[in-house]
Amino acid sequence: MSKKSMTDVAFEMLSKKKRSVAFAKLWEEVCAKMGFDETMAQKKIAQFYTDMMLDNRFASLEDNKWDLRSRRTYEETHFDTSSILIDDDDLLDEEFEFIDDDEVTSKNEEDEY
Repeated sequence: MSKKSMTDVAFEMLSKKKRSVAFAKLWEEVCAKMGFDETMAQKKIAQFYTDMMLDNRFASLEDNKWDLRSRRTYEETHFDTSSILIDDDDLLDEEFEFIDDDEVTSKNEEDEY
């Protein structure tokens, strides 16, 4: 079993490759290197994915492929989020019923009896 972190193992593996790797393939290789059995692999996969997302050495690409950020351009690793913004005010009006503070006070007073 390796004493390195899962992301350090992934970094070493990606450093040796010339191009991006599918997450499933990368995870399979990390599990083999770390000596994980199937049960341990199932327990650790979510943590590994989270760690990869948070580690700035890695770049998540289309089709759930991963590569080293150092080999990618800014445009390949960032996208404009302005097109996915939602107008929160419209959601609030549609999803929530607003009540008057006086109604809440009256309701609470009724509950006391």
